[in-house]
Amino acid sequence: MNDGTVLLPWFVIRQDDNGNRYRVGRYATKAEAQKIADSLHDRGHKQLYSIEKLSQNGSGR
Repeated sequence: MNDGTVLLPWFVIRQDDNGNRYRVGRYATKAEAQKIADSLHDRGHKQLYSIEKLSQNGSGR
């Protein structure tokens, strides 16, 4: 990238029991984001962890 910025297009999203969604982190690759989501899920918390890619319009969906 020529402008000196780092692109982190993959989000790890946590959804709680009430349906509230929070971005947990941003990652460069899908594999890295999935590894983190799996790690958080394996801790036994009841929250749902998923990954999403940053869309062209800048949203996480």
